[in-house]
Amino acid sequence: MFIVILGGGVSGLSCGIRLLEAGHSVEVWARELTPHTTSDVAAAVWYPYRAWPQERVNAWAKRTYTVLESLSREQPSAGILSVPGVEVFRRHVEDPWWRDSVPDFRRARADELPPGVLEGYHFTAPVIEMPRYLPFLMGRLRELGGHVVQREVRSLEEAWARASLVVNCTGLGARELVGDETLFPVRGEVLRVTPPPTDRFIFDDECEHGIAYVIPRAHDCILGGTVEEGNASLVPDAEAARGILERNAPLLPPGAPLNVVEHKVGLRPGRPTVRLEAEVFGERVVVHDYGHGGAGVTLSWGCAEEVVQLVSAHAR
Repeated sequence: MFIVILGGGVSGLSCGIRLLEAGHSVEVWARELTPHTTSDVAAAVWYPYRAWPQERVNAWAKRTYTVLESLSREQPSAGILSVPGVEVFRRHVEDPWWRDSVPDFRRARADELPPGVLEGYHFTAPVIEMPRYLPFLMGRLRELGGHVVQREVRSLEEAWARASLVVNCTGLGARELVGDETLFPVRGEVLRVTPPPTDRFIFDDECEHGIAYVIPRAHDCILGGTVEEGNASLVPDAEAARGILERNAPLLPPGAPLNVVEHKVGLRPGRPTVRLEAEVFGERVVVHDYGHGGAGVTLSWGCAEEVVQLVSAHAR
């Protein structure tokens, strides 16, 4: 089939690649292209954060982990690193619901924990350098024969005029495009620092004054973060930056240099559940794939492969 995909972030590009590999013809329409998409701001590390329902998310996340690990070994240009690290807690916690998605999951040893925390999880996760990964996906899509068109779409009718089957990967844009009022922005701020102050990731979701996370990459490191539901401002907040530095300092080796070279803001597409389903309107079909919360990269390949299944079920 000839298929139009709406959205040029990680979900749209991943769906495009899988659909092309399945033999379809694909055109991606996007208002913004890398490096100006929401996906470009992502931290981005594999972790099923703020995405529901758990059973479906776990399956998508597990499949995506496998694909990202494979790409990290076979495609150096993709910008994916396998990085060990810890998630820490100041209280006793049970194993997480996603533990079976991670091959080397275990409880952290005391010597692996920062001061002041009680226990934690230790595992290896793919860290994705989005300034390299998104161009890699774009290149792969074009290599397979896909086309990318930069244009703003205000209704599904515009896309259906070009193709009877449309894949909707517009993220927060779906609120206006299809009238989904369950979508809401979850604002996040991150800092990019050089050089990397550590060689492991650290997640601390229970810091007294907000979340903290350290995600080292090849030549820099991302420090986060903030979680502000309903705030759609893209203006960096200097006070938020100070808070990020203060919360992360105790997680890092004493005296670790924190030279901030970039301060970025992104809007996660919050939703009670991920929307991955097909809607049929007579001879026209839209397959929705949006509302991934803070886990767009983490769920991308698993969701893309389910999109292919839905497209195949409705192909004419």
